[in-house]
Amino acid sequence: MSDDSTGTGRPEKKIFSRLLRLSWHYRAGCMKVIAFQILLLAFEISGLALIGVGVDYIKFVAVTVSPHEISHAVIAGAAAAKPPAWPFGFKPPVEWSALDILIAIAIANIVFAMVRYFLTYQCSIAVVKLLQQGIVVDLRARIYEKLQRLSFKFFDSRTSGTLINRVTGDVQSVRLFIDGVIIQGVVILISLAVYISYMLMIHAKLTLVCMFAVPFMWVLSVYFSKKLKPAYVKDRDNVDKLILDMVERVQGIHVVKGFAREDEELVKLGKDNKAVLDQKWKIFRFVSMFGPLIDLLSQFNVIVLLAYGGYLVINDELPLGTGLIVFLGLLQRFSGRVNTLAGIVDNIQQSVAAAGRVFEVLDAPIEIQSPRNAVRIKKANGSVAFKGVSFEYNPGERILDNIDFEIRAGQFVGILGTTGSGKSTLLSLVPRFYDANMGSVLLDGKDVRKYDVDDLRRQIGIVFQESFLFSNTIASNISFGYPGATRDEIMNAAKIASVHDFIMTLPQGYDTVIGEAGSDLSGGQKQRLAIARSILLEPPILLLDDPTASVDPETEKEIFEGIDSAMKGRTTFMVTNRISVLKRSDVVLVMHRGQIIQRGTHDELIKAKGHYRRSAIIQSEFEKSQPGLQTAKFEKSQTDGQTAKETA
Repeated sequence: MSDDSTGTGRPEKKIFSRLLRLSWHYRAGCMKVIAFQILLLAFEISGLALIGVGVDYIKFVAVTVSPHEISHAVIAGAAAAKPPAWPFGFKPPVEWSALDILIAIAIANIVFAMVRYFLTYQCSIAVVKLLQQGIVVDLRARIYEKLQRLSFKFFDSRTSGTLINRVTGDVQSVRLFIDGVIIQGVVILISLAVYISYMLMIHAKLTLVCMFAVPFMWVLSVYFSKKLKPAYVKDRDNVDKLILDMVERVQGIHVVKGFAREDEELVKLGKDNKAVLDQKWKIFRFVSMFGPLIDLLSQFNVIVLLAYGGYLVINDELPLGTGLIVFLGLLQRFSGRVNTLAGIVDNIQQSVAAAGRVFEVLDAPIEIQSPRNAVRIKKANGSVAFKGVSFEYNPGERILDNIDFEIRAGQFVGILGTTGSGKSTLLSLVPRFYDANMGSVLLDGKDVRKYDVDDLRRQIGIVFQESFLFSNTIASNISFGYPGATRDEIMNAAKIASVHDFIMTLPQGYDTVIGEAGSDLSGGQKQRLAIARSILLEPPILLLDDPTASVDPETEKEIFEGIDSAMKGRTTFMVTNRISVLKRSDVVLVMHRGQIIQRGTHDELIKAKGHYRRSAIIQSEFEKSQPGLQTAKFEKSQTDGQTAKETA
């Protein structure tokens, strides 16, 4: 199955709309941040206006303070000079000197700067609370919660690196939409509106003349936006591959070192790293071109302002301070805000590319779930039946084909078959890891799809070929499915699994913390801990998926000591190629290419011609010639060979 990890199947407009709806959930925090930004804008404009007033007042004082000491032309200008228009209706007292007024203007600017500092700090705190403590934590929890509820089918078609990247990097990119698009976009629009309104108040015609480059800026923004989208999609794919390769190489470090492939693996990882770096560099260079182009266009506005605005000042149609200088400050700020459109465009494409992948997880259908009015079950009897069951992972690729059998409660069922014959798939249908495409799986006479999923799975203990253990205490690993278990219950499960004595030899006993995935334990120890974990809830059904496939004879013996005790009183399905184990089965199912080609007891099957008998004969002869050699590799090769002969 293909991995649509990029989310390219989603129309961009739908993703954008979904992001807007997501942002609406955090509207209170967004409005708080925007309010701080508007206050900062107000004090910024006020400070700029005060500077203009100060310049005009200095000019007024310069031409009126000593007219008898300057030329007649200046005297004429002084006679026509007017004091500046004081803001907010304020007018300095008549007893204030010119120096007092200038000091007051300077102090006011300092006060405004201190207020802006305080508001900036509070705004930063609000942003952190909204984004890091709110959106990121919430969204990451929602994705992880959804991943816990999705079926195996979802994970079969996606790599672990992709999913890790969605929970970490992609969530941060979605956060960027709220901060770098919604909040900044609203602030920019408000700022541009305030700047233009103020410039129109100063001089409407000058404002219109200085806005000639704005349409070109808009065209550039649209062009860059279209170019950036595919670049970010490719970037996310490259990061996915890098994370996946790093995870695999860390997990497979024993294989890498065992074959002395460290240098080659470094080269491969270097290529992945370079692909990520090169793509990010392409994006950076492209985005870096946008800002300077916007800045270049804005400089034309400044040239127009100096030419036309200077003409107006010379002809006394525009004051120098509150007119030309304030207008210049507003125009520069206006251009700066327009310049940030490069960042907005960049953020939109980056967040949309990531959001498609996040929403793919959040919107993925939960295929395996409890039906309405689900049948609740506390303790099953343990009878299992397959009625005409067929299953396929992908359309047209049938894995199980018309499987029929009935098992009474308490029976031991051995399953023999070649690799790919559908043994593990058959087991996975009992706890509803997957649902049959055709037919039904019955537990105590009822279709498993009618039961509550959690109740159903609590009736089943599962031990896989390679059981996963968490980096936690041994007691916590055993009680993973039953966190409320007492220490006595945990110890009893360990005793049944024949692992208690080993645990007691450890320094901290049941409180010993094991390494990642049980790396500091042997295969037999891990499997016996997995058996203890599976039987802690005393499930009436036990599924053992070839638990001794990759262990040596001594370890196999240890594991079977635990299995023997665990099977008592339980319906047990065990996938194995060991004839010595299958001899003890109440029923043996022989599978080939998704079908049951033989069934019966060991005694019945050993007398009949077919796959089972040939496997038993070859295995017996091999063990006689190679005493003690009972490996999964041999079993696989001999069963594959015999099945090929039988089919022929």
